[in-house]
Amino acid sequence: MIAHIQGRLVEKNPTYVVIDCNGVGYRLMISLNTYGKIGEEEACKLYTELVVREDAQILYGFIEEGERRLFQLLISVSGVGPATAMVVLSSAEASEIQEAILSENVAWFKGVKGIGPKSAQRIIIDLKDKISKENLNVKISLNLDNTVKEEALSALVNLGFNKKVAEKAIERILRENQDYGIEEVIKHALKGL
Repeated sequence: MIAHIQGRLVEKNPTYVVIDCNGVGYRLMISLNTYGKIGEEEACKLYTELVVREDAQILYGFIEEGERRLFQLLISVSGVGPATAMVVLSSAEASEIQEAILSENVAWFKGVKGIGPKSAQRIIIDLKDKISKENLNVKISLNLDNTVKEEALSALVNLGFNKKVAEKAIERILRENQDYGIEEVIKHALKGL
């Protein structure tokens, strides 16, 4: 019904944003990935998905078209509602989720809050063929130098940082500049953690 909303960013929180579009403030539920990619500038455009329930009409916002399509696919799986789909999308980049489905990584999905072994298997079985046939316009993660990534992650974990948080920070840094060495990655990660 509503394909996207473009307007002035009025409020930004980790779970939702409010965008003023010609005097009407739209509240959109967002994932942590979308939250991290929304800049601080006023102009904002998010792709949307309207979910209608008996007791509510909720508008979900996504920074990328591929993330919205992945949300649509996730909620098409029996037993996966919008809240669970947003937790999945907040747990990793859309490309990582796509890779987990294509590689049949049940353990990855079981690590997401609210998803058990049966739901994890159902997601993979239901979505593997759909994702392999579709082009979700999601950037597949770069083939980065794994030794730099692994050694930086090991160093940050040894310093006491949460492994998942450190891993996301390292991937973000390496996406911005693939030429960084281990020390540079660790320095930039420490600034961001």
